[in-house]
Amino acid sequence: MGRDLFESRPKAKEIFERADEILGVNLSGICFEGPDDELKQTKNTQPAIFVHSMAIASELGGGTAAMAAGHSLGEYSALVYARALSFEDALRLVRLRGELMQHAGQERPGTMAAVVGLSPARVEELCAQAETAGIVRPANFNSPGQIVISGSLEGVRKAVQLAKEAGAKLAKELPVSGAFHSPLMEPAREGLKAALESVTIEDAQIPVYANVTARPVTRAGDIRQLLFDQLTSPVRWEETVTNMVADGAARFVELGPGKVLQNLVRRIAPAVQTAGMEKATDIVD
Repeated sequence: MGRDLFESRPKAKEIFERADEILGVNLSGICFEGPDDELKQTKNTQPAIFVHSMAIASELGGGTAAMAAGHSLGEYSALVYARALSFEDALRLVRLRGELMQHAGQERPGTMAAVVGLSPARVEELCAQAETAGIVRPANFNSPGQIVISGSLEGVRKAVQLAKEAGAKLAKELPVSGAFHSPLMEPAREGLKAALESVTIEDAQIPVYANVTARPVTRAGDIRQLLFDQLTSPVRWEETVTNMVADGAARFVELGPGKVLQNLVRRIAPAVQTAGMEKATDIVD
C-alpha cells in the first residue's frame, strides 16, 4: 500500500517519512509490509489511508479543485486539501480518532451491515422497528439503494432479518471492529472534542461538503463542530454528491487506495466523469 509512491515520487516519500516522524510509529512499514492484522486495526487503518491520500495530493501540481469531499475519514483529507487543517494536525487527529473508535468498539461492542435494494425511508423504518432488540441506525447513505446500518450486535442482526423479510436484494453483516457512525461511538466523543478544540482550524479555501449535512462548509467554527458531530452521525454521501453536481461538479477524482468512491459516484450521478489516483503511474506530471 503506497510503496510505489514512496519509491518513485519524492514528495510522496516525504509525506510518508513525515508521518512516521510525527506519530513516532513506523506507519510506512505497516503500509508496505503489513502484517494485515496490524494494518486492519482501526488505529492504523485510518492514518494509513489518510497518509496514502495525502501522498498523492502532494504530487499534484497545477490547478486546485473547485470543491472537495471525503467519506468519513476522507473528510479529514478533503480539509487538508482545502487548507483548513495542516497535514500534521490532521494526521494526529486521524490517529487519535482511530484509537478512540477502536477503544469505543471494545468498550461498547457492535457491528455494521450492508442493506441493498431498499429506500432510505424504509431502512430508517426497519431500524426503528429493530431497536426493540438493540441500538441500530443508518450509518452510511452511500448511493441509491445502498445503505450501511450500524449498532449493537442484536439490533443490527434484527434489522438484517427485517430487511430480508422486506425484500432487500442484500442484507449482510460486515467484518468491522465497531459500530461506527452510531451512538455506540459515544465513548470516543470526549477525547475527540478535546483534540479538535486544541488544533488550529482555518477557513477552507474551497468548499468542503460535510458528511453530516451534505452541504458545503468553509467557516472554521462550523468545520470543527461538524467533525465532532460526524463521529456519531450518518455519512450522507449520496446527498453530498448530488449537491456537488447541482453546484457545478462535472468531474470527480478520487485520491487514495481503492475505487469505492468512484463506483458510488457513478451510481449516484451517471452523467459525470470519474477518475482515480492510487498509484504512481496514475499521476501525470
